[in-house]
Amino acid sequence: MKQESPPTHLDVKAFAHAAGTLAGHDLLSKYARLMQDTQGLKADDRLDWSARGEVRADEAGAEQIWLHLTVDVRLPLTCQRCLGPVEIVVAVNQSFRFVANEEAAEAQDDASEEDVLALSQDFNLFDLIEDEVLMALPVAPRHETCPVEIKLAAVDAGFDAATAEKRNPFAVLAKLQSDKSS
Repeated sequence: MKQESPPTHLDVKAFAHAAGTLAGHDLLSKYARLMQDTQGLKADDRLDWSARGEVRADEAGAEQIWLHLTVDVRLPLTCQRCLGPVEIVVAVNQSFRFVANEEAAEAQDDASEEDVLALSQDFNLFDLIEDEVLMALPVAPRHETCPVEIKLAAVDAGFDAATAEKRNPFAVLAKLQSDKSS
């Protein structure tokens, strides 16, 4: 089913039992935390997403609820080398297994390879999408090759002049001692 924005109230269990699929696109401007990272640039660009529900049986034959999420977006960030704008492509392809409650999710998450979340009839897919994109962002975004020459050294004439003007305290003592002996 195609739609613009991801749902903020999704019954994950019913969605998985129906083998539901949702897909759509959204404007970046709808994602407040992403807008902070992009400094409000390209707010009219699109974020494409899709979600698919699935029910699987575990080794013991017990029912497991799964949600598969994909997100594709180009984000305008700041290059940490040249400090110029750089577009970073973010692609999320993540699967989530749902368990009965927060305690079970917390207990199983560290031991599981997959992400484990608490089952909810009121799950916010919109927030999950934003969280996953934010976690997929590079720590230090940068160009492969910066479009401008990067200065790798800094020189401050004022600093160099101030250092040169400082008197050596031992030279001052030596001068005082030589003045006393004369």
